[in-house]
This record gives sequence, structure tokens and C-alpha cells, in this order.
Amino acid sequence: MIDRVSQVAQPLTLTIALERYDRHMPFFDGTAKPLAGLVLKALQVGQSRALRDGANRHERMIHDRAFDVAEFSMSTYLMARNRGFDLTAVPVFPRRLFSTSQMFVHPLSNLWEPKDLIGKKVALSSFQTTLSLLAKGDLKFEYGVPWEEIHWLVTTEEKVPFQPKNDVKIERLPKGVDLGLLLANREIDAFIMPHPPHSVMSGQVKARRLFADTQLEEHRYFRKYGYFPIMHVLALREDLARREPWVAKALMQTYASAMEIAESYYEDPNWSRLAWGRHYYEQERDLLAVDPWPIGFAANKVNLEQFIKYSHDQGLISERYPPERLFVESTLDT
Repeated sequence: MIDRVSQVAQPLTLTIALERYDRHMPFFDGTAKPLAGLVLKALQVGQSRALRDGANRHERMIHDRAFDVAEFSMSTYLMARNRGFDLTAVPVFPRRLFSTSQMFVHPLSNLWEPKDLIGKKVALSSFQTTLSLLAKGDLKFEYGVPWEEIHWLVTTEEKVPFQPKNDVKIERLPKGVDLGLLLANREIDAFIMPHPPHSVMSGQVKARRLFADTQLEEHRYFRKYGYFPIMHVLALREDLARREPWVAKALMQTYASAMEIAESYYEDPNWSRLAWGRHYYEQERDLLAVDPWPIGFAANKVNLEQFIKYSHDQGLISERYPPERLFVESTLDT
């Protein structure tokens, strides 16, 4: 049971910075109603691209304390907790991706499976970006391809400084470089990006995914591990969590209601501009059989342990600490 002190005359108003996903529309249009005593000012803040209220959400949260609550990089959050930053979280995970769908190569290359990337030049957003963390970890532990034997090129600065392992090749690319053009010119062999470059997504530059059938491979991965890999977590300032302990579960409750509202959008077969959007929705529901977007600590513990393992192996955190350390204590029973 969540209680707000009844004597408080004024509600607590918090800023919450979110990407513009379907599951966040209820925050932006006001249909997700917070607990009495809490007002959420929802801001549309992108990460790699500017939205209505700006960009660089992760940097502004961790370095500038620009928001009370924010959708935040899971990988950077693991590093922040390891280093004692004034940041905590609730077990809500706004973004998830499989790594294999985001591995792109030149359409005429002879790269067809993970082992083909050994010794190649592969571009990432940053070394610590969550997709980068997941992809490197999956390559090593799922596909037997040591990430240490790949030449990595990164396009952005690291949000939390770290010391790379010895003999690991990490090269910084010039700011604003178009990875699609680098791929087309064979200056890189592949890229693994949470947001593939516009030149590729628009069809101006041709690229193909490394795996011939990524959906089949990701279905296998999901059946094996039981989760759709986490990308982002809902983070909040630690001083806020200490001062207002009821807020953590209130945020979880509000987010859960937003997810329910967003799920109801798909009851309308024309809600999405995709002609077969409803068919895709039904196909995914039948294939996965369980909710790929669970909220709460218990349902996500195994996935979190895997990320901690990957992060430690890649030299981003100094120890493999328990996932319980990541969240406000009152949320660990969820």
C-alpha cells in the first residue's frame, strides 16, 4: 500500500523525462494518472535526437541533475551505481532491444555470422551504450566470439569515464560521421547501433542485417533466456528517493497504468499507420506467449544479472555486485 502524508497541502510535482514511445503517450496526454499527491510533468526528451523538450537525456540526468526522474541507459546506470553517483532507480524498463536486429553489414559482404566479425572494424554509438554492452556480451558468451578480438569504433563520448582493458582497440570517429557512408565505402565492416543512421533507414544507403533471419534467431534467444533484453531503466535522484520514500512505488504504479493504456491502443486495427500492424501485434503475442515487458524486480532479475556479468567482463564496473543494489529497497518485493 502506498501512502502520501495526508497533511501535505501541496502535491509533489516532479519532472519525468521520457522518449516518445507508444507506452509513454499516456504520460504526455495525461491519461496515466499518478497517485493523489503526486504530479508528473512529462517532458519529451530524446537521447541521440532532439524531441519537443530537447536531447541528451542521459547526460543531463547524470551530470546536470536536470530531471527528477528519467528514462536512463541501463549500462551507464550500472556504472553509476558502482561509482556511487547520486542516482537510484525503480524496476521499470522503458526500452528493450535484441542485439542481433541491430547488427548491420554491407549487403555484398561475406559476413554472415558472428564469427565473421573477428578482426573486423565495427562501429558503435559508445563503448558503454547499453546495446553495445549487450552486443559485445552476446557475441562472447552466446556465440563464442571474443569481443576483445574486434576493432571497435565509437561515434560519441563515454558518459562515465572508464579504463579499457589492455590491448582492446577502441577508436573515436569524427563527430557527425555518417556510418552508412562509411559502410558503403568499406571503411567499416559493420555497425551495431540503437538508432541505425538515417541514410540506411531511408534506403539511401544499402545495408543488411548480419543474421539472415533475425526474427528466428531472436525467438530462439527469447525461448532460451526468457527475456526481451533491457535497454533503459527508470532512474531518479537518490536524495528524492530518501526524502520521499513513497514516490518509488507510486512511479511504478503510474508506469504500469500507462502500459495498460498503451496496450489498449492496439485494439483498434488502424491505430498504427502500418497496414498490418494488428497482424504483427497478434503474431508477436502468439510467438512470445508471455509479456516481454514485465515490470518489477523478480521478473527481471536474471536479465539484470546477465548485464552485470557483461559489464564486469568488459571492464565497465569493478565488481559483479548483486542486482538488488540497483533499486530503491522498497521495490525489491515487486
